[in-house]
Amino acid sequence: MTDAPTGSAQKPLLLIVDDPPVVGELVSSLGSAFEIVTSHSRSHCAQGLHALGRAPELALVGLGWPPSPRRPEEGFALITDLLGICPSIRIIVLAERDETDNARHARALGAADFVTWPCGTEDLFAALRQASICRVLEKWRETPIAAPLIGTSAATERLKRQLLQCADSPFPVLIEGESGTRKEALAGSYLHHRTKRDGKPFLAVNCAAVPPALLEPMLFGHAKDAFPGADTARPGYFENAADGTLFLDRIGGLSLELQARLQRVLENGAFHRLGETLERSSRARIIAASHRDLYEEVKAGRFRADLYYRLSACRVNVPPLREMGADKLLLLDHFRHLYAARAQRPAFEFCEEARQCWLRYAFPGNLRELRDIVIRLIVKHPGRIIARTELEAELDVQEEPAPAIPPLSVTELREDLLESAMIRLRQPPFSLDRLLAETERSYVEAALRLADGNGGRAARLLGLDRAALYDRMAFPTGEP
Repeated sequence: MTDAPTGSAQKPLLLIVDDPPVVGELVSSLGSAFEIVTSHSRSHCAQGLHALGRAPELALVGLGWPPSPRRPEEGFALITDLLGICPSIRIIVLAERDETDNARHARALGAADFVTWPCGTEDLFAALRQASICRVLEKWRETPIAAPLIGTSAATERLKRQLLQCADSPFPVLIEGESGTRKEALAGSYLHHRTKRDGKPFLAVNCAAVPPALLEPMLFGHAKDAFPGADTARPGYFENAADGTLFLDRIGGLSLELQARLQRVLENGAFHRLGETLERSSRARIIAASHRDLYEEVKAGRFRADLYYRLSACRVNVPPLREMGADKLLLLDHFRHLYAARAQRPAFEFCEEARQCWLRYAFPGNLRELRDIVIRLIVKHPGRIIARTELEAELDVQEEPAPAIPPLSVTELREDLLESAMIRLRQPPFSLDRLLAETERSYVEAALRLADGNGGRAARLLGLDRAALYDRMAFPTGEP
């Protein structure tokens, strides 16, 4: 990743991730107005972000890069990575005209918006200016997300009961739910501030956002000279949390070594600062969160079974927004009035067709997506009655019919599979989990190729909804 130029600290920091020719063109167009850092791949970008002294406010991201420029998976995963590392960043996707379906899904994952590329400098500046306005509104995002649970659906009522049951329990809590389902806010509002720990520290760490080498001293503290640059001894989050709560988000991002240390803390409260032999004790309550199925991670060997069972004594399952029915309308009303007041603009309204469209929409990005859609509508259409077509322009929807699928003979497929299975089992070592994972990846890749990278068509080929497909695609290399 290129370093940001010096002498321009007052400019917004803009991250650009795309092919080198595109990056060069964007830098020449935008360099006078922004402090710019650039990258050419997902892995390169993640490494560079950790080294930056400040988080970028804005990002321009292409969905596909060589050698597979028509494959959007890396772009989707990068959006998830960026939001995990820099939650307040506003991402604008650069999409060619035949990539707009993928760009809409990128927006559902958390991107602020997309622009069709190539485009003029004026269009880019307009998109960045609108993203900046949305970012100002996002400064208040913790307030609405942390508001009382809104809704009366069966899924919402079940969540309320689980939170109530776990609230004053002295045991660790595991919160599981898809990305964008407000896990940290629920932990703070319902499992800390409404309990006897209210008034005591509530500290949160995103385990995926901190480089592994820094995460250990951040959590456990370190002695003076424990590593280069440690010029003084410092306590870690376990000590600073005292009698309060330590929230560990994306806990699947912990290395197996750190998982072992966490397991010991949960077992007897004991830990050591890095570089010390003095045993210390933690009294903090641990709340962990994961957007992935940790039980599946245990089976895959990426998460310790003893830590999983220790954490999951108290579990809260946050339902996806698509299961909340008419609660989506109640949440719409809450957020449109809230953000209209924040922006000092009149709230928009929906026509009846738009309301029905809103109710039918699955919200693959969950509450984060709902909130972002409301913000975009406030910025673009203040005080307007929104038509269905205007709303659909903001949603991850595809109307084109699915390609025809040739009929499949289950009997023939079963015979082929049996013969193949017998051959494989005669050649140990054999891992059923690895075979199933490889098979799933192959079918996902085949569907994406047949659909020319279009996620909606690929999902229909596989008999999945888009949310399920993108959940399988989100981390293709197995990282958190």
